[in-house]
Amino acid sequence: MNEPLRYLNNAKETLGRSPIEENQYTGGKYVKSACGIAYLGVLKAIEDCLLKKGLSKKELPKKVEEYRKAIKKHVSANNGKLLRQFDNLYDELHIAGYYRGMLHSADVVKGVFKTAKAFIRKISS
Repeated sequence: MNEPLRYLNNAKETLGRSPIEENQYTGGKYVKSACGIAYLGVLKAIEDCLLKKGLSKKELPKKVEEYRKAIKKHVSANNGKLLRQFDNLYDELHIAGYYRGMLHSADVVKGVFKTAKAFIRKISS
């Protein structure tokens, strides 16, 4: 298993520590932590892809805008689909899930994790 998917599995383990009542996670700190770990897996997948494309470790992005530019330039130059997926994962995992702690619905969180897994697999192939 590649490292980005290990991040995602660790995120799922963390999420599993949160109790669920009426399809809502009640352990906010676990949901926030899990979303943060899953987002790091997404970033790691992008970095691995960029390294395969010939970028050096020094050239890897440091900020979200740099990740967007790198995806646009090196990964999806003629197809903005991956960039849109990354933008959605940034908004959902990082901002809503980790930063603001706004994700509570088990179905929503599981859906975002499923999207993250699909993104990681797509960019890693």
